[in-house]
This record gives sequence, structure tokens and C-alpha cells, in this order.
Amino acid sequence: MAQNTRTGDLTSGPMLQKIILFSLPLAASSILQLLFNAADVVVVGRFAGSTALAAVGSNGALINLLVNLFVGLSLGANVVAARCFGAKDDEGVRNTVQTSVTLGLVSGFLLAVVGFFAARILLELMSCPEDVIGLSTLYLKIYFIGMPMTMLYNFSSALLRAVGDTRRPLFCLAVAGVINVVLNLVFVILFSMSVAGVALATIISQTVSACMVTALLVKEKGPLHLDLGHLGFHAGVLGQILRIGLPAGLQSTVFSLSNVVIQSAVNSFGSIVVAGNSAASNLEGFVYRHERFRPGCCHLHEPEHGRPPVRQPGPRHAQLPALLHRHRPRAGRRCFPAGRTAAPLLLLR
Repeated sequence: MAQNTRTGDLTSGPMLQKIILFSLPLAASSILQLLFNAADVVVVGRFAGSTALAAVGSNGALINLLVNLFVGLSLGANVVAARCFGAKDDEGVRNTVQTSVTLGLVSGFLLAVVGFFAARILLELMSCPEDVIGLSTLYLKIYFIGMPMTMLYNFSSALLRAVGDTRRPLFCLAVAGVINVVLNLVFVILFSMSVAGVALATIISQTVSACMVTALLVKEKGPLHLDLGHLGFHAGVLGQILRIGLPAGLQSTVFSLSNVVIQSAVNSFGSIVVAGNSAASNLEGFVYRHERFRPGCCHLHEPEHGRPPVRQPGPRHAQLPALLHRHRPRAGRRCFPAGRTAAPLLLLR
């Protein structure tokens, strides 16, 4: 297999430097996503009011609950592609690319249908406040219309990261994020579209990022090349993706379910409390989001070796972010000691 200059060889040589270079764009992607989400909250909170802010914020836990299972499947695609790449199995990489992109589109359409038609019912089950539920339903329906593009980006970027390319997905995310912020301002301020404008800006920016990453795969010359005329499932590859991705997705779903329960309790206090919790949750994300960097390095490093006898100290080096997290300033641990449960406390004066 010819080594593309944009791919990262994590199978040989000093691991620490390579893992750092690999993980920095991942960290930047995560921080950028948080910043763009915070921009959404700022725009809708300042220019559309607390009710609109509550409508947007009350959907976060529910969206994560529905989406995380399929995000776990994209992790499975990432691992399978990395394993084939490390073993220099060109045919395996090709089959994984076709299967993963197809799975992303199918799961996206499935989520779009379920999210669109079940939006109000799910929000009612979460005790969404009466003065917010109309706007919340509108936001959720528009958001899920763009779910095929969201899943396409997740699966396509997972394939690029599987071969060590974390920079180009970061660039695509940055471009889409800037578009999202600009459209938020245009739709909310100029056209007074409130939550509909925020949701529309989100799906447009997601479509841009998905098209950019997919175009990168189409332009690839090696086994990572995506042939849009031959999309489909390869049974063996699909089975491997499901075996790896389903447990990861279910684990994330269980965690998201607890957040849904907490959000339901917050909803019972009314729209003002929901709005305050939405703002606090965005700040909270900066505290613990970096915990995901270390697993991202570890789960990719091992599969890329492809052959069990090869052993490098990569997983040991990838523990560094976890150690830094353990010794973060005590003030951060005191502010958010138990995840989302701490967010409502920020509303107290």
C-alpha cells in the first residue's frame, strides 16, 4: 500500500510525537465544536430571548440520546478501517469505505424519520414546559432533517482519521463552523427567524462539512477512494463494524439516557431554569470534553498495527492527557464535580 503524504504511519517509529501530532487536531476539533455551540447559545439568547434559548437547550440531551448509538457505529467504522490499513489490506479498506458511507447515509435517514415524526411526543415525555414545547418541536424537526448529512460527515471523517489524517476533517469543521455562526447572525438578527434560523444554519453548515469530507474521499487515489457509483454493504465488513460500534454506541446511549432524565427534572422548573441550564451546560462542556482525547488515540493506535505481534508503547503514551485531566485545577473539579447535575447550581445566586 502506497503511503499517502496526508496519512499518518502509527505502526512504527517513535510513538509519542506521532500521537501528539495526531491528537492535537482532534482536540482542536472538539474545542471548535464547543465554541460554535456556545456561539449558537449566545446568538439565540441575546437576540431571540430566554424562551428561544430554552427551546434550543432543552433538545440537547434528547438529540444526543438518539444520535450517540450511530456515532458509536462510526467509531466501529474507524477501527475496522484502521485495522485494514495497518495490515495493508487494500481490499478491506475499499470495502470498509463503501460500507461505512452507506451505513452513514442509511442511519442518517432513519434518524431523520424518527426524529421528525416523534419530536413532540418525546418532548412531552421529557416534561418540556408548555411555553417552550412549540419552539422546541420546530427546532428538533428542522435539526433532524439534516441528520443524513451529519451522519455522512461522522462516518467519512472517521475513515480519514483511521489512516491518521486528522487535519483535513478539522479544516472542514472549521469552515462549516464559521458558516454556522454567520448564518446564525443573518437568520436570527436580520430575518428574525428565532430557533428556526438557528436550526436551519446548523443543517446548512453540516451539509457543507459533509460535502467537503465526502469530496476528499472521492478525490483519494488509493484504497481510501470513495466510488459513489458502488455504494453498498459488504456483509463481513458490516458485521465487524456492528460488533465494535454497537457496544460503544450503547455505552454512550446509556450515559445520554441519564442526561435525559436530568433534563426532564430541569424542565419541571420552567423555561427560565431550562434557559439557565442551557447556558451553563455549554460552559460545562469545556471542563470534561478533553477526557475523550486519550481514548481516541488508544483505540486507533492498536488497530493500525494490524498484526498482533507488533507492540509499541503508544497506549502508554496516550495516557498523558488522562494524567493531565486527573491533576487539573481543583477549582474545576469543585465547579463541576458530577457532570450535568452541577449545571443547575450555577443558577443560584
